[in-house]
Amino acid sequence: MSDAPVNLTASGPPETILPPFEAAALAALDEALGLPSEQRRAAVADVVARWPRFLDGWARLGDLGRDHIESYAAYRVGYHRGLDALRQNGWRGSGFVRWQHESNRGLLRALAGLSRTAAMIHEDDEAVRCGHFLQQLDPSWPPADLNG
Repeated sequence: MSDAPVNLTASGPPETILPPFEAAALAALDEALGLPSEQRRAAVADVVARWPRFLDGWARLGDLGRDHIESYAAYRVGYHRGLDALRQNGWRGSGFVRWQHESNRGLLRALAGLSRTAAMIHEDDEAVRCGHFLQQLDPSWPPADLNG
């Protein structure tokens, strides 16, 4: 169990903010994303292999997938690891997980990517479920700076 706070608000459900991931992983991902396109996917995969719990790494690997199935698989891993991280940080199956908190963005990117790629492979019920879940986690979804 984590000591991370779950913030209760008078105006609605609790809000969970995931803790920031370690600085070395963040720096490695930034470096990998800055490489030329022909090297980028392999470099991001190396980051994920080194830090397999790094949610934004999985989401970015999904963005770089060589096809819809590879992207779907990476997003799904990021989403499921994200659910584990939420639970470890006090989330009890409901409440906000907002984009405005940088540390939540990997999970939300993975969930959005999962929704998109599920639609691409005609897994329509999954695409709809993921879209609804995004709205429940962050009612202002999608954010203007989604690609940031």
